[in-house]
This record gives sequence, C-alpha cells and structure tokens, in this order.
Amino acid sequence: MLSATTIDSALRLALDEDAPWGDITGETFIPATASATAKLSAREAGVLAGIDVFARAFTLVDPSADVDLTSADGNAFAAGDTLATVSGPARAVLRAERIALNFCQRMSGIATQTRAFVDAASSNSAGTNTDGRGVRIVDTRKTTPGLRAFEKHAVVCGGGHNHRFGLSDAVMVKDNHLAVLAGEGADVAAAIRSARDRLSHTTTIEVEVDRLAQIQAVLDGGADIIMLDNFSLADLRAGVELIAGRAIVEASGNVSLETVGDIAATGVDVISSGALTHSVRAIDLGLDLDLTAEVGGVESDSSVGLS
Repeated sequence: MLSATTIDSALRLALDEDAPWGDITGETFIPATASATAKLSAREAGVLAGIDVFARAFTLVDPSADVDLTSADGNAFAAGDTLATVSGPARAVLRAERIALNFCQRMSGIATQTRAFVDAASSNSAGTNTDGRGVRIVDTRKTTPGLRAFEKHAVVCGGGHNHRFGLSDAVMVKDNHLAVLAGEGADVAAAIRSARDRLSHTTTIEVEVDRLAQIQAVLDGGADIIMLDNFSLADLRAGVELIAGRAIVEASGNVSLETVGDIAATGVDVISSGALTHSVRAIDLGLDLDLTAEVGGVESDSSVGLS
C-alpha cells in the first residue's frame, strides 16, 4: 500500500510546499561546506511508524545524505531512545528535518494510538469472536486527504488492520444508500442479491445497519459483512447471536479506549474506529544536530536541538 512511488510523491509535494524557492535561511547562514550529524530521539514512549519515510526525506533533498536506522516500524520505544542517525551536508539535513519529523511524528502517533486500542481489546479475556479468534481493530476512511496510505500503514504498524482503502475496492452499503433504496421502494435483500450477480466473485459486500430489525433482510440478501452501527452493548450481543456466524460482524460507533474492551467482549469479529487516524496526537520526536563547519579556515562545533 505504501509504495516507494507514493512516498516520493508525497515528500516532494511537502518539500516543495516548505521551500518552494529554496531554504533562504540555510543558504544564507550555513556554509556550503558544513556537514551535520543528527540523531532522531524519542522524547516520550510510543510505537514507531514512518521511519522509512523519515529517511527518504533526507535522501530526496540530497542523495549523499546517509541515514542509519536503529529501529523499525512497529517497534515500541521509550523516552530517550535513539531511533535513527542522519549525516550529510548540513543544508540538506536542515532543509529536510521538519518534513521528515512531521511524517514520522504523526504516523507514530497513529501507531501508538492503535496499539493502545489493540491492547485494550485483547486485555479483555472475553474479547474473542464466535470462532474463538481475537477481535480485529480496524481503521476507516477518516484520514487526512492525500495521506491515506501513510496513515493506514501506521495503523498496521500499531497492530491494527485496514478496512477498505477507498470506494473502489469493496462494496459498503451505508445508511444513506439504504435511505435511497427505501425511497425507491426497493427490497434490501433483493438489492443485495442483484448486486452480487453484477459484481466479481472476489468483491465482498458489507451492509451497515443501525437497529436489530434490519439484520434479517441483510442476512437474506447474503451480505458478507454486517456493520452494527452505534449499537448498545446488549444489542451488539443480540446481533452477534442473530447473525450466528453467517456473516462477519463489525461494530462501529462510540468506540474509544474506554469502550473498546467492552465492545470486544460482545463477540464481534471487527471493531472499526475513526479515532485511530482522524484526531490522533503526534508523538514528540526530535532531531539533535552536531554541526561541523569550516568558516574562514577555522573549524567550529555546535549542538542544536530541533523539534
């Protein structure tokens, strides 16, 4: 999902946005001969995501930059840990540092949030579905426009799973679709069966319901996945019992760190939450630079902390 082409495209846009006519500060104050070594340091605990994106930001600015990764996506880290070391021309390091940090901090925030949700769900001893497997924590389409691949990658780094990437890769009939069907006088079960006849055999059909009374028609239509949206815990348990393994059961709505364990205990297969991506806090990471430059034949050393 997060290909090299996708990474380069997003980074180029971000770098061009940040310095469309060059870095006037770096080009004015930093000698062209200056070199820099920078350490990516964690200032709080978290789960790492986007370290390859971080590294690529520097080599895009200057291919001679070298990035030594000391941790990998999906790894937990503690405050004070060094996650990577960057070395190269000082101007290039300083130009790329904010873009590199922006991506890695936000992606690590998503991974950290996802890991917290996964742990909260799995720590509930009853948090298994009807097949005895652990419930899946999945994301939604509530992502930053243009950065969906990055944010969904971060969810996986945190131990979560991805829902559909977009509108093109799976059928998901939501409440507004059902409202249109109802307005047309269509039968839901018949509409699902008709769609099945027109779709590839590899395409799944998910249908969202917001009350127990809607489930039977969706089952009759042969949906692969039934989303129980904003159900109470009691209704989630009743929905799982009614569906009885005939479809994957997804719970959505009112999902938070405080509620996800109780939702997992109802026996649903999947719990989806937009909170994994849409309102996450970036993890505090920083770059600490040691600059060495020759100015007028005199070598000078300095340490600069960047965040």
